[in-house]
Formats: sequence, C-alpha cells, structure tokens
Amino acid sequence: MKWRGRRQSSRVDDRRGMSRGKKTTIGGGILGLIIMAALSYFGGDNAAMLKPVVEQALQGREHVSTSKPLSKKDVEMGQFVATVFADCEDVWTKIFAQAGSEYPYPTMVLFRDGVSSGCGEMSSAVGPFYCPADQKIYMDLSFFEELKRKFGAKGGDFAIAYVIAHEVGHHIQNVLGTNRKVRQAQQGMSKARANRLSVAMELQADFYAGVWSHYNQQYLDKGDIEEALSAAQAVGDDAIQSKMSGRVNPESFTHGTSKQRMDWFMRGYESGDINEGNTFDYIN
Repeated sequence: MKWRGRRQSSRVDDRRGMSRGKKTTIGGGILGLIIMAALSYFGGDNAAMLKPVVEQALQGREHVSTSKPLSKKDVEMGQFVATVFADCEDVWTKIFAQAGSEYPYPTMVLFRDGVSSGCGEMSSAVGPFYCPADQKIYMDLSFFEELKRKFGAKGGDFAIAYVIAHEVGHHIQNVLGTNRKVRQAQQGMSKARANRLSVAMELQADFYAGVWSHYNQQYLDKGDIEEALSAAQAVGDDAIQSKMSGRVNPESFTHGTSKQRMDWFMRGYESGDINEGNTFDYIN
C-alpha cells in the first residue's frame, strides 16, 4: 500500500510505550486460544458480551506496568496504521456526507499485552476489537505475527489495513444503529439463531472494509487485495475451528466461513455501494 508521506490521523492513542505485562500470561496458552476463538480474531461488538469471560480468565493475575521504548519498526508501524486510519476517516466522511449525514470519528488505541477499555479489561489474546461503549478500536499489532504463524495468513501491510477497515465497519454499524437492533433481536432467540445474526454483523463489517478499499484504490499496490483475502480466509470460523480442533460446527459460527468473509469483502470492493451490504437477508 502506498502510504508514506501522506496524512496521518490525529485520533490514534498509542499506548505501546506503557505495556501492561502479567506475571502469568494467557496469550500463548490454551485459555488464550479459547478466548481468541470465541472472538474469531475480530472482536467486534462481541467484546462487550464477552467481558465477563475475559475478566474471569484474568482473575487472580497481577498486572505489572512496564515501560518499553518503541523501536524504529514500532514507530514506522504506528505511522502506517495512522495513515490507514486517516484514509478510513476520509472515505467514510465522504460517504456520510453524500447521504446528508456527518461521520462521527472513532479513536484507535494501540497497546501491548492488555488494555482497559469501555468494554472491560482485555488481554491481547482477544485480538483487535471495537468497543461500542467508548467508540474506540483497540489493536495489539503483534497479533498479526500470530495470524501468520498460527493461522497461515499471507501477511503484508494491507492485511493490517483490512483489519482496521473491518473494525471501522463495526463503528459504522454502531453509528447507524445496526448493532443495537441486532442485540435487541437476539434477546430470547436460540443460540443458533443468535449466532446467525452475529455472522451477518461480521460479514457486513467485511463488506464495509471492501467498500473502503474500493474508494482507496489509488493507494493500492499489486497484491494488496490478495493480502486482504488471505487474512479473511485465515479468520473464517471454519478455518479456525479446523485448525484448533480438527472439527467444524456450523451452528457455533459467529463470524462466517472463510468463503463468506472473502466473498463479502469482494462485494464491497467491487461495488463500492454501501446499500449492497444487506448481509442479513443473505444469512436468513
């Protein structure tokens, strides 16, 4: 992605210099994998729902604040994500303006190990997530190495851009009231039906990421879309379940299959039309 020398967002809260280490970490163990699988890599609005699970997992583990200077690579990565975030601001400001509305900007928080959010105390094991309570996107950038090493994603800078755009997609859902309507509809539903609505939410966020990519084509390099699709494939529910347990249970899906995630990203990328992203009719 062509990003050097361009505008960077001022709405990035970089907390990586003050990491919250733990005397006992869950990130690399079985418990961390369970939490990560529950969020299926993209926390989305589910972060708030899983707050009790995460807090229970962290119970009894002391947090130790440590200071660690940012490396040259860390600084460069911060500049990259701030540029991607600025692109998201520009694209969605334009789309909202065309609809006669004003786009409310979210904030992105960069952290290491763990973070305090409006959705509770979160470990890096949950992966990137959006918290609707404070309208912030939280990212531990080291997770992308895990994505490549454990789940076989191709990697690359546009895989990171895709994830950021996906989480911004959850912010769009929060702003438009989709999140509230879905949570209300899920009340009293069977777990299987509620899961289907969660899948529709996540696929729509993938679609919004594709819409953003459509309007950002002038900055794309050859192979960028393939990087995004590789990340989408790696974090499909079927891919994660198969990798972790060797078994796949469609009724437990909350984020969609690899094929669905790639397909909806491409629908957004090819159309660039936010009105084409009704994943709820598709799922139901």
